[in-house]
Amino acid sequence: MSETNVTYTYDTLSVALQDGVLYATISNPPVNVMTLGLYADLVDFTAKVAADDAVRVVVMQSADPEFFIAHFDVSVILTFPIDTAPERATSLSPFHTMCELMRTMGKPTIAKLAGRVGGGGNEFAAACDMRFGVRDRTIINQMEVPLGILPGGGGTQHLPRLMGRSRALEVILGAEDLDAETAERWGYLNRIFPDTATLDSFVERLALRMAAWPAGAVALAKASVLNAEPPMTEGLLDEAFLFQQTLRLPAARINMQAAMDQGAQTRAGEARIGALMAEVAAGAEQPAGT
Repeated sequence: MSETNVTYTYDTLSVALQDGVLYATISNPPVNVMTLGLYADLVDFTAKVAADDAVRVVVMQSADPEFFIAHFDVSVILTFPIDTAPERATSLSPFHTMCELMRTMGKPTIAKLAGRVGGGGNEFAAACDMRFGVRDRTIINQMEVPLGILPGGGGTQHLPRLMGRSRALEVILGAEDLDAETAERWGYLNRIFPDTATLDSFVERLALRMAAWPAGAVALAKASVLNAEPPMTEGLLDEAFLFQQTLRLPAARINMQAAMDQGAQTRAGEARIGALMAEVAAGAEQPAGT
């Protein structure tokens, strides 16, 4: 058993460190919506784990076999202020910083997506180094555009890099459920497995294998791979600015509230979120200039 001097105590995350592999298990019923509580826990967790020398590999997983993280809390987005003109920030938001730490920290980060993942939860998973899923169970949905907004947590930047521009646009603008087989074929998922037990076994073996290598070599190899990609910061700052603009579109408030009224963030609603988004868009009376 590995030892760490860092304290990981959270309401929505349970953390266990074994042989250099840190397992962080998300539990925020009913569907692991990224509420302010889960968001705050993830922000603190990512900052701590990035600096914890006892941790060689990070594995993110869920206590709920049907949901990794549903999405960011729509009821919170509805409270974001829109009474002033949007301004382009000069530094990354806490959400972008959190995701960038998962992408750039000097240790491998893995997301185990055994069930549904969507919205901001999918953006968090996309920032991880690797994603693994389960055939006929893992489902990805980027549902922001039907709500009148856009993926503002890195999705417009990560998805094109992972699956290509055209496929990313299909995922973002189509907002339909993406099955595990397609997500693997498109490059979003590294691999898919026939069941959760096989997923667990593979990820554990891979994580322990990487944790056994010299930590400095792992960190420098990851840094070198990151150098093959274009810089991310400017794109994230532009994304945040454009997201602020969408919040001020009349359709955004209408569609987000309609989604909440029609069952978003309940287990029944989230299990059919792609269809629910189509119903929201079809039923909402859109004002001019949406």
